[in-house]
Amino acid sequence: MPIWALYLVTVAIWGTSWYGIKEQLGTVAPTVSIAYRFLLAAAILWTFCLATRRPLKFRLRDHGWMALQGLCLFCGNYILFYFAGAHLVSGLLAVCFSTMSLMNVVNVWMFFRRPLDRNAGLAALVGLAGIALVFYPKFMEQNARADAMLGLGLSMLATLLASLGNMISVKLKALAIPVVQSNTIGMTYGAAFCALFSVLIGAPFNFDFRPAFTISLVGLAVFASVFGFGAYLTLVQRIGAGRAGYTSVVFPIIALLLSTFLEGYRWTPLAGLGLVLVLSGNLILLLKRSPAPVAAPQLQKGPTA
Repeated sequence: MPIWALYLVTVAIWGTSWYGIKEQLGTVAPTVSIAYRFLLAAAILWTFCLATRRPLKFRLRDHGWMALQGLCLFCGNYILFYFAGAHLVSGLLAVCFSTMSLMNVVNVWMFFRRPLDRNAGLAALVGLAGIALVFYPKFMEQNARADAMLGLGLSMLATLLASLGNMISVKLKALAIPVVQSNTIGMTYGAAFCALFSVLIGAPFNFDFRPAFTISLVGLAVFASVFGFGAYLTLVQRIGAGRAGYTSVVFPIIALLLSTFLEGYRWTPLAGLGLVLVLSGNLILLLKRSPAPVAAPQLQKGPTA
């Protein structure tokens, strides 16, 4: 699939999947809902790999990296986003997630010793200023201030974990592990971690039989997880995590439009200006020609080591 098609698939799927997350909240505990989602996605991928006879035997060290990817990308960040979704409309979650392009640039510099883009500092300042303006109306609402601050904090931490998961994907490329197989095993580990965490906190493994929950669960597993992650992580391995993160330039707009019509999100001039700044921060990086992707990186010791 060409690069432009991978971008299009990622933006279309992830721009609309944030509302599906909101539909998962309520009867079923977030950690259990995520376990269901990635268990279903992993089952689909295992079936595909076995049907197409793709090799699924890897070294123990490779499993360590895929388990770490599962913990960051298919478990921890989603737990935080699902809890954040109880405090924010889905469009605001997507705005926070859009800062991953900035985090990817910084993390590539930290872990792979790639030169830091000279525009990264300016892009980060512009993007963070935009985040502040988008959330400013919420901070001014006395009854919503605590929710907004908690939701923002959880969302930014979730985005950091997602960015670290991107770095692990680059490492998996260096180990010559294909995206389909790494997603298959990584999602399996992610589902297992979510299930284990659910047991530890005493969350019941119940199910919500409302059509909205079931349809959103299947949609998130099939489209957002199987196809969305497949397209996005293929981009990461082809062109690098920094440039792949540019998908975040567009999908916050789609997500906020859905929040406007489906969740009653109210626009303000400051929020509109903030969104423009967030997207501008990403575009500052996009318009700067990025260096070639890392060929065979060695991770330094740090959060993912």
